[in-house]
Amino acid sequence: MSQLFSRLKLRELEFRNRIFVSPMCQYSARDGIAQTWHQVHLGSRAVGGAGLVMVEATAVAPEGRISPYDLGLWSDRHAEALAPIARFIREQGAAPAIQLAHAGRKASSDAPWLSRNALTPKNGGWQVVAPSPAPFSPASPQPRELAAAELDGIVAAFVAAAKRSLAAGFEVAEIHMAHGYLLHEFLSPLSNRRNDAHGGSLENRARLPLQVVRAVRDIWPQRLPLFVRISATDWVEGGWDLGQSLQLCRWLKEAGVDLIDCSTGGLTPDAKIPAGPGFQTPFATAIRQHLGIAVGAVGLITAPEQAEHIVATGLADVVFLARELLRDPYWPLHAAHKLGAAVQWPVQYERAKPV
Repeated sequence: MSQLFSRLKLRELEFRNRIFVSPMCQYSARDGIAQTWHQVHLGSRAVGGAGLVMVEATAVAPEGRISPYDLGLWSDRHAEALAPIARFIREQGAAPAIQLAHAGRKASSDAPWLSRNALTPKNGGWQVVAPSPAPFSPASPQPRELAAAELDGIVAAFVAAAKRSLAAGFEVAEIHMAHGYLLHEFLSPLSNRRNDAHGGSLENRARLPLQVVRAVRDIWPQRLPLFVRISATDWVEGGWDLGQSLQLCRWLKEAGVDLIDCSTGGLTPDAKIPAGPGFQTPFATAIRQHLGIAVGAVGLITAPEQAEHIVATGLADVVFLARELLRDPYWPLHAAHKLGAAVQWPVQYERAKPV
């Protein structure tokens, strides 16, 4: 019996297997509005057999987009464009999920296939904001430090986006606290140099991220799960690390978070990251073992046997796949065959099912 293809229940939502599609930016939206590309891209992964399909980092405010081509959810028009996508994902037997995000000082950059360069207000960009006026890199623009009075607005933007997510039909919301974006910037002492109630101690640096989570959990239905993606370490001496992540996840669990989506890095461009197959899984395992909360492992998970091992041995509860699902949207169906798991193929594709 494959554990990778066993069912998982979080709150009242049951997933058909433990293979989750990671949020992956497509840089294909117009004014934050989802396009046909998103319908086909996300719908294909649902048809391909994943248990959960998560929409890319979706900005809660226009200035929170990584690029001008990112999805947004700051108006009802954005929710209306996402609703058919959520509905199709659910019709294929997968759980529709969405990652809510604010890019902070890493916002206002070009699409990766264009230049990746920072964009200024003169060429389609905007003024970026952050906990402190410290740029991401020497080539990045200096962010404007957010005033304490503005932080309630950040919380409100996440709440409004969560409400629209629910109205659009999503069953899982994930708060993005990783990869050097705004909430991660508040957490890490490398990017948060404030001397007010939101800087200094770990409790202060975690204040805004926890306010966001508590506020979203308050309006998110009790029957539906809430996820948080973290970077468990900055991979930089003196930065965010596993010890701080454990305390943060303890607070997140108390706040009603159901699963920690465990990634690493992204805060600084010069981090020395020892990338390799499953290199981030030990962080997820540590959080699971110490806190008893469900966790997802992500990062260079490519082979069915590797994913099966992670779940079957209790290293993580689920695996999040990204690039492997770009290469093969039907990876779950192929993995099931390789692992000897009996899964339902789409009836339209039954005649192609291996025997």
